[in-house]
Amino acid sequence: MDELREKLFYQQKNGYDRIDMEERLALEAYSADYMAFLNASRTEREAVKNAVAAARERGFTEYRRGMELTPGTKLYHINRGKAITLVTIGRQPLSQGAVIAGAHVDSPRLDMKQFPLYEDTEMGYLRTHYYGGIKKFHWITIPLELHGVVALKNGDVVDVSIGREPGEPKFVITDLLPHLGGEMMKKPMNEAYTGEGLTVLIGSAPYAGAGKDRVRLALLSILNDLYGITEEDFLSAELAVVPSYEACEIGLDRSMIGGYGQDDKVCAYAALRALLDAEAPERTCVCMLADKEETGSEGVTGMLSDAFESFMEELCQAQGVALRRCFENSFCLSADVPSAFDPLYADAFEKRSTAKINYGVGILKYTGSRGKHNTNDASAESLAALRRILDENQVVWQMAELGKVDHGGGGTIAKFMAQRNIDTVDLGTPLLSMHAPFEICSKLDCYSTYKAIRSVFTAR
Repeated sequence: MDELREKLFYQQKNGYDRIDMEERLALEAYSADYMAFLNASRTEREAVKNAVAAARERGFTEYRRGMELTPGTKLYHINRGKAITLVTIGRQPLSQGAVIAGAHVDSPRLDMKQFPLYEDTEMGYLRTHYYGGIKKFHWITIPLELHGVVALKNGDVVDVSIGREPGEPKFVITDLLPHLGGEMMKKPMNEAYTGEGLTVLIGSAPYAGAGKDRVRLALLSILNDLYGITEEDFLSAELAVVPSYEACEIGLDRSMIGGYGQDDKVCAYAALRALLDAEAPERTCVCMLADKEETGSEGVTGMLSDAFESFMEELCQAQGVALRRCFENSFCLSADVPSAFDPLYADAFEKRSTAKINYGVGILKYTGSRGKHNTNDASAESLAALRRILDENQVVWQMAELGKVDHGGGGTIAKFMAQRNIDTVDLGTPLLSMHAPFEICSKLDCYSTYKAIRSVFTAR
């Protein structure tokens, strides 16, 4: 009976029971590099800049129309500063398809409105419009930073970053003291804290002299001194406040990573590193880091845009290959985070089907919600092929699902890749506290995600 159980039962094991000391050292080194990337990539624009810097160090060059594409050619193409595609040309022609890892580099945040700055009772505030799915109360009374760009009428684009460097000021959204909050605390959370209430306190010292709006004038004067902008320039700006938390190790054993924006930069970094480390691949390898996933993947820099097709079509034309033929022979990993089982909120999860911390990268046959709406639902054949590759490369992995069927759900870019006739599977690092300003992942799971994507890139 014991032999039969061993043969027939599926037994999951904690990843730390499956790796040796050499791999533990490798995951620690990888995690340190990832935390540095996370700290430096608060927004999608910053993530793209950092991806370019890392790629150029590894011999990647910016794509130019008409450039020769030979096996081993390394190139990248930036889409309007907020999305990027990186490619290593394989030994096989693109008629045999490409191996694609797609992730997103946008994260929930608070965007500035077009007329954000105002003064009330001699205090200065910025009005916001939240981006992506958030619990509003998470953003109250935490330190915040200001990041983004301001596009001027003369064509110049000014980078803005306040609060990231040591010694720089932070910002905050205030809360009502509990002594006076009795009525407020009787309300449901979505009524106690509203979108319009997410207003950021940014200053209080008035400009010297008499007159109205002296605090507002003082704040605009500071911004003008720092960046040469005026209030009118907010009309063509993309500014956001994000949590001012450093990525750090979590736990006495330092086994986890905490930080802002791990959805989905933990997978974006894994896909980027996997491509950078995939030397001389058999098939062309593609890392696609997209924008706008948190708001539905629409817009010119999201995965619903034709920008990805346009770039891939140029590569195919350089080899005399039809784009459709390339896509139908391609394989894609939609690299996005699943939820990790949290015993403190066990009622929300179906324990047998939910990813667990330290059990490796999560593979999802489907995402979506209630009745598998808005999902790719990967084929059995694709999952079997992926299982084989991961096991051959000793990758720690597990099957995953977002939560109980009737509790809700979420989507990824997988369905948009599948619409292009590309076999696609969802895969990613399980997270605790997903979409909170401070998310948690396991170092082992983080490293396993990188190892999984690299294994698919280098598969024969």
